[in-house]
Amino acid sequence: MCQIAVSIPDEVLYDTKMNKEDASSFARKAVALGYYTQSGVSLGYCAQIAGMQEEDFITYLGQNHISIFRFDNKEEFLEELNNA
Repeated sequence: MCQIAVSIPDEVLYDTKMNKEDASSFARKAVALGYYTQSGVSLGYCAQIAGMQEEDFITYLGQNHISIFRFDNKEEFLEELNNA
C-alpha cells in the first residue's frame, strides 16, 4: 500500500481547531472523495482510503451531495427508474 505525506502548517490546525488525527482523517476523506468523483475509483477502495466502512462512506458521499448512482445518459436513468 502506498503512503503519502501531506504537510499542513500548524496555523491551519490551530485555525480549524483540528489535531493531527483530525487533519489526517480529513485528508484521507478528501482524497477518497476526489478519487471517487474524478477518477472513477470503486466505492470499496475509496471507503478503504477514507478509513471508513462502505456504508459510512456512502453516507459521507450523500452529505457532500454526491450520488452513488451514475448514468451515462437520460435514457439510461429513465430505464432504471422504470425498472425500480
